[in-house]
Amino acid sequence: MNAHASQGSLRAAGALPTAAELDHALRDATPHNVIATALKIVGRERLAVVSSFGTESAALLKVMADVDPAIPVIFLDTGWLFEETLAYRDTLIEKLALSDVRSIKPAEEALSREDPQADLWFSDPDACCRIRKVEPLARALKPFSAWINGRKRFQGGARAAIAVVEEDGGRLKFNPFANVSREDIIAIFESAKLPQHPLQASGYLSVGCMPCTSRTSPDEDARAGRWRGRPKTECGIHAVKAL
Repeated sequence: MNAHASQGSLRAAGALPTAAELDHALRDATPHNVIATALKIVGRERLAVVSSFGTESAALLKVMADVDPAIPVIFLDTGWLFEETLAYRDTLIEKLALSDVRSIKPAEEALSREDPQADLWFSDPDACCRIRKVEPLARALKPFSAWINGRKRFQGGARAAIAVVEEDGGRLKFNPFANVSREDIIAIFESAKLPQHPLQASGYLSVGCMPCTSRTSPDEDARAGRWRGRPKTECGIHAVKAL
């Protein structure tokens, strides 16, 4: 099925294109065109952007806002975020006129049962990410048929070979920035006069939860400050396929 088939005909047929079909059609598309195609195929009420409001997030959110600033944005407020990240979220909401940002928090029952002392990040960071990010995202994504995120191949590791469109537990997952370079990100920031994350100037090139984020030196990978000293490199929301 053509990736640019009309939203109406796709819904009438009762099926969406497969991830493989869409990836083939969009592998060389611009981020704007990837997001616009996702919106056309799925519709706003079934499409969400997931954003951490981290150091590079404004670029994706800017492109999304150019397509449709009312696309729902899911923000995982883990309870361990920097105050600067929360302030940055509010700054970007105003700057980009985002009209449907949903701040999702962990379930209180899960925190009481599994992290009553708020020290799970130290003893079992995978479990901490599960109850504070993976499970809340699973709940938040239930109404949606597809979601968009900001991973890039240049980030390396498990992200080095990501497709533009993936299958994710019965949902389509769009990676519109898969092909962009670091220079492309900088260009979006500069052309749109986007503010930087408040912690970036202090050496935080990738910002997640406060206990598991540290500064990086100029000769390190940008994500080297995440879970420093541990083999862990991802929070788990992109590894779980049964959301």
